[in-house]
Amino acid sequence: MSRYILGIDIGTTSVKAVLLESGSRAVAVSHGLPTTSDIIDNSGIKAKEQDTGRIIDTVNRCIGLLPRDKLQHVSSIGLSGQMHGVLFWKAKDGCDWSNRDFFTVKDTSQLITWQDGRCSSHFLSSLPKPDSHLSVATGFGCATIFWYMRHRPEFLEDFTVAGTIQDYVVSMLCGLDECVMTPQNAASWGFFNTSSNQWNMHILKDAGFPLHLLPRCVPSGGLAGQTCSDWHGIPAGTPVGAALGDFQCSVYSCMSARTDAVLNISTSAQLTFAMPADFKPPDSPQPSSSVSYFPYFEDLYLAVAASLNGGNALATFVEMIAAWMKELGVELSDSCLYEKLIRSALNQETSDLRVSPTILGERHNPLCMGQVTNISPTNLSLGHLTRALCRGILENITSMMPVELLQQAGVSRIVGSGSAIARNEVLRQELERAFPQPVVYGQNVDSAVGVAMVLCDLR
Repeated sequence: MSRYILGIDIGTTSVKAVLLESGSRAVAVSHGLPTTSDIIDNSGIKAKEQDTGRIIDTVNRCIGLLPRDKLQHVSSIGLSGQMHGVLFWKAKDGCDWSNRDFFTVKDTSQLITWQDGRCSSHFLSSLPKPDSHLSVATGFGCATIFWYMRHRPEFLEDFTVAGTIQDYVVSMLCGLDECVMTPQNAASWGFFNTSSNQWNMHILKDAGFPLHLLPRCVPSGGLAGQTCSDWHGIPAGTPVGAALGDFQCSVYSCMSARTDAVLNISTSAQLTFAMPADFKPPDSPQPSSSVSYFPYFEDLYLAVAASLNGGNALATFVEMIAAWMKELGVELSDSCLYEKLIRSALNQETSDLRVSPTILGERHNPLCMGQVTNISPTNLSLGHLTRALCRGILENITSMMPVELLQQAGVSRIVGSGSAIARNEVLRQELERAFPQPVVYGQNVDSAVGVAMVLCDLR
């Protein structure tokens, strides 16, 4: 009888679940669903929040689509998800298992996501300097908690535990009265030293930070506990891995050689390669550097250019065109409009129009803005603009991690991954033009597959 590993990724816009056959490491079945969980912000503080209940409902529905006869033979469960964000809940009261086969949220906050913009540059400059090689940015868990400390301290009094959305699901599946967190997610919160794998306790304590909200750290690839109840046919007592970062799991699913660089473009964009085994990160943050070093597995680090502008820039462009059309009395679905824009760009093989897509700024340069330049009467078609936008996304990420740096690191191949690359032929064309190295596209490349592979390989 085949045994399976269940991998779940809770992304910014969707949830995906896969069943990986543990012997062959082949994907037996997978399903994905959009969460449609974004909350409209009318506060004026640039908040980016998502409805926790809708996310968990999507998780349950996604698992419910998998074959029950296979779920009954799941030997372990792994979760990954969107990093940096923070969710608050009450220990032991954060969910309701009264409905057979699935849990619902109870006594939780909304998810404050990695895209949250409430922590201004001025606010961030007022925070204590972390004992870490990673800078702290808006949308990072610890920065968001500091913001609540100063602006809404009563909000924090309602909760006893905090973590990422994937940490929350692990805690609820295992019935934990605490949050356990891997260094991958802890580093994305800020104020965490990846060399010692410890929070900056003294620095945070001196700043009045609510230390009881900090999760307990466990190794990446380790277990958090066991399921406390049957779940969609998965037996109680099934081992559950401590939640991992979606970025690291996506890389794990497709980096087959140390000489590979992985370019992922989904909601955001990341270009990365593995550092040598003896690499040690800097002793202090390098806030102006466009390259960071993320903890990976087995004490390794990834050199990462993490752009805030990826598929979301394309989505904003589509929304803008749709809004213009609506004002002119014409309505077209976003998906239909997207297809038409891609088709027009495929008919426009080159363009001298220049688009800088940094509409969300970048962490190393939060004040940079998007730009359109070199405009002429002959390059104003939708084909020109869509082609130039796709090229601009690639030019932005390669400006953050230049081709010369990849060559110096011995990178011999670029592996393309992510939903934006998968569905956009123009983006693939521009990707292949942007690098001198050959470009390949991975199969079954995503975080849900990656987290299942981690449990298969590292346990």
